[in-house]
Amino acid sequence: MNEKSCSFHNEKELRDGQVESVCAGCSPPYDADNSAPLAFRGLPISELKNHSILRALTAEADGWEPGVVSAEVLRAQEEWEAVDNIQPETGSQASSDQPGQLISFSEALQHFQTVDLSSFKKRIQPTIRRTGLAALRHCLFGPPKLHQGLREERDLVLTIAQCGLDSQDPVHGRVLQTIYKKLTGSRFDCALHGDHWEDLGFQGANPATDLRGAGFLALLHLLYLVMDSKTLLMAQEIFRLSRHHIQQFPFCLMSINITRIAIQALREECLSRECNRQQKVIPVVNSFYAATFLRLAHIWRTQQKTISDSGFVLKDLEVLAKKSPRRLLKTLEIYLARVSKGQASFLGAQKCSGPQAPHSKDLTFTGVCDLLPHSSEGTWLI
Repeated sequence: MNEKSCSFHNEKELRDGQVESVCAGCSPPYDADNSAPLAFRGLPISELKNHSILRALTAEADGWEPGVVSAEVLRAQEEWEAVDNIQPETGSQASSDQPGQLISFSEALQHFQTVDLSSFKKRIQPTIRRTGLAALRHCLFGPPKLHQGLREERDLVLTIAQCGLDSQDPVHGRVLQTIYKKLTGSRFDCALHGDHWEDLGFQGANPATDLRGAGFLALLHLLYLVMDSKTLLMAQEIFRLSRHHIQQFPFCLMSINITRIAIQALREECLSRECNRQQKVIPVVNSFYAATFLRLAHIWRTQQKTISDSGFVLKDLEVLAKKSPRRLLKTLEIYLARVSKGQASFLGAQKCSGPQAPHSKDLTFTGVCDLLPHSSEGTWLI
């Protein structure tokens, strides 16, 4: 049989899936310019994939040497293979454990509400122990007790603070990936261990080592901050401030310390009045965390604080936060209202100028856990 007796069906037949086998020893017609089979011109990549034509064109079969495959066909094959690896968008209907998919705060919280945390719950101390005059003073002049119906929710918050980061848990990994992507603007996954976490303000290549005293709650708070459209702007502003060439500080370490302050405020019943008023615990703790972080950033920027001031700033901030939680929450409300109008930048403070600096390993950061207890009414243990 000669070459003239071999033929392909037209494009329409190819698109309808009616492709006949090429005669053995016969070659399809080629374009003289680039040696691409004329019959395949104009076909979508998906059609080539469906009929295994790409594989046939790039494999040595029926005497057709791979050396004659055109660059166009090889490029089409590479593009199709790349399409196979593209992850679905965040809003797709893909499975929640699909790699590369962002995770919302509510989805991550639901994970902890459904898994068995009994071993961690045994470790919590819901309220601090007071004795003597401290107990009497708190009874007479202290905040009200948390309503009975809210105590289970409070215990869940404290239990999550006892959970560590498990790199083998896909939900834990998605939380880390989401925080990284939202802060950096990256569209791609990153390794769960590596120097890139230092750029976000962790002390080392493994974020799990920095969660002392706050546990996974610290990561949930960061997730809450970056997954809300209004607080995301705040998170990005604070992140930029943390990379200021003079006022830089480790962003994630600072956030973890704010979470520790929120935990202590909850255990010392400083948030009970607001929780009772709203009949919620988790939203109040989240807002308190965000408001405290906002206050710290405002102080840091307007008072020109540097890393050497971190311990003093956190100590004073803790006292203020526990004494006037409602005042902090009101400040956050004002800020978010300004955000909705496109006016907010730390309550009108000037934007920091100067080049941004990467996180430095030489930063000496003093956190809440590094400070000595300043009150006989509580301890730093959770």
